Amino acid sequence: DIIPQPLLDQYLSMTDPARAQTVDTEIAKHCAYSLPGVALTLGRQNWHCLKDTYETLASDVQWKVRRTLAFSIHELAVILGDQLTAADLVPIFNGFLKDLDEVRIGVLKHLYDFLKLLHADKRREYLYQLQEFVVTDNSRNWRFRYELAEQLILILELYNPNDVYDYLRHIALTLCSDKVSEVRWISFKLVVAILQKFYTNNANALGLNFINELVVRFRHCSKWVGRQAFAFICQVGMFSLCFSMCTLN
Repeated sequence: DIIPQPLLDQYLSMTDPARAQTVDTEIAKHCAYSLPGVALTLGRQNWHCLKDTYETLASDVQWKVRRTLAFSIHELAVILGDQLTAADLVPIFNGFLKDLDEVRIGVLKHLYDFLKLLHADKRREYLYQLQEFVVTDNSRNWRFRYELAEQLILILELYNPNDVYDYLRHIALTLCSDKVSEVRWISFKLVVAILQKFYTNNANALGLNFINELVVRFRHCSKWVGRQAFAFICQVGMFSLCFSMCTLN
């Protein structure tokens, strides 16, 4: 009774392969693009009307269709709520994580927005998978790694200091040694954000261990680019400290 049934049936039929061949080859992509709006209109109580269509689109052979869903899965999660998200969206989200880079980037760009909607225990499972984002189909795709560093800066607030030290620290150090300067620069900000995380949460021992690791890895590096990285980390850290002091005053 929210929208006419024939209209809903017409929308759901867009995933029919026969229609894609006879009507419009892009019809499945248009359907995927509109799905969050349709879900919002129907409400989470009527998600069962769209669930099968969403799963069909998520497994479509065209990567552009899957990419469209990947870019909007965080919006759909807000509409459906935590229970439906955990039951119906998380499995699809996990599939997108292992997809082509063209699809994975859609998940990566809104990784924080999606993870923050999950329960803490479910969210913690992704600590083991974040490392996989460092590896891409094309090593020249440096913007992928740049986006990862940006998302990790946001994601820090979702995990406790021990998890940050055990998992995210390794990713940050890897990105700090990236061949592309833009990736290294945003990674220096990530390193400083990790240190701030430790000291804000009174995890001073973890912070000191991390600083010692930075000194050994970069300050005493045999290559000038490593020593330069250490100088830049100090520069970013000093700027952040001064900014915090000015804000407090």
